[in-house]
Amino acid sequence: MTTRKTDIELVKGVTNREEGCFEELLSRYGSKVLNLAMRITRNQEDAEDVLQEVFITVFKKVESFQHKAQFSSWLYRVAMNSSFMKIRSRNRRRTVSMEDVEPTIKQNWVGNRTEMFDVDFMSSRHELRTAIQAAVEALPEDYRAIFILRDVDGLSNEAVSRVLQLSVPAVKSRLHRSRLLMRQQLKSHYEAFCSGDFVADLETIHVV
Repeated sequence: MTTRKTDIELVKGVTNREEGCFEELLSRYGSKVLNLAMRITRNQEDAEDVLQEVFITVFKKVESFQHKAQFSSWLYRVAMNSSFMKIRSRNRRRTVSMEDVEPTIKQNWVGNRTEMFDVDFMSSRHELRTAIQAAVEALPEDYRAIFILRDVDGLSNEAVSRVLQLSVPAVKSRLHRSRLLMRQQLKSHYEAFCSGDFVADLETIHVV
């Protein structure tokens, strides 16, 4: 029976150019890198470019991986950096889909209305979607990275701290700040035509 190699063993194998180790890492993490790139770039072609770039980095620069951290955290960080570089290089504004936002956030933003086929409600929901996209895009890049990893991708504070090489308190602080900035953006956008109750709900947005 063949024993499944650990990430560290595969990394060492890639460093030593052992047959099959690079392919195994690609098989193990390729879909995760692609999904993360899609969440950030919101573009299939860009995400596939990021996937290729990330694993070229793995093949050529795997020796830069320091074994003090988990390989997955190092890889995630490389993918994050590559994704944001892709956005900057093409000057494309990224959007986050409402379907990607965690249910807790979505519930607070959309509210508890049930008139799903009401014309006014559907129109306001479309406006809300647009406002959320704009609010996320308006976040400073450091805050966007934490928001996507924590509130969209669902990583724990500890996992985010490993990926971004920040302390857990720093992650919590920036996450709190990103949520405040988004609430301010959304409240400002909707004060003109949303009900007072709905605007008040924006003050209670919180993700466990």
